[in-house]
Amino acid sequence: MSKLTHVTRTALIGLAIAAGLGATAASAAQGDAPAKAVKPARQCFYLSDWRGWSAPDKNTLYLKVRNRDVYRVDLSYGTNQLTWPGNHLVSVVRGTDSVCGPLDLDLRVSDGMGFAMPIRAKTITKLTPEQIQAIPKKDRP
Repeated sequence: MSKLTHVTRTALIGLAIAAGLGATAASAAQGDAPAKAVKPARQCFYLSDWRGWSAPDKNTLYLKVRNRDVYRVDLSYGTNQLTWPGNHLVSVVRGTDSVCGPLDLDLRVSDGMGFAMPIRAKTITKLTPEQIQAIPKKDRP
């Protein structure tokens, strides 16, 4: 076998291997790979649109926004003070007042006597009209 033929043959084998790997990669990219999960659209609101709140228990808040929407806020650690009559929910705003996730809320519950206990949001969920209707009337914001 001549030297030129050996080099040509080696080059052709290399090209064939490269083409095969490329086809495999393209196939995996098109159909064999699992589809990417689509993130749901973020449901944001402004604190300036917040119109009321209620707390059915120490770890759950309902926030009424724009007089029609209700957001459920599950707390990492809450307090029984949320369910006491006469207490106030205070939100500290730093920068923009938009709320798109739990870290956007800086909440405290105040007894009106100067003491404000911090509470931390774990999740925020915009409720559907059906979910709002399922909230007992005494617990609706």
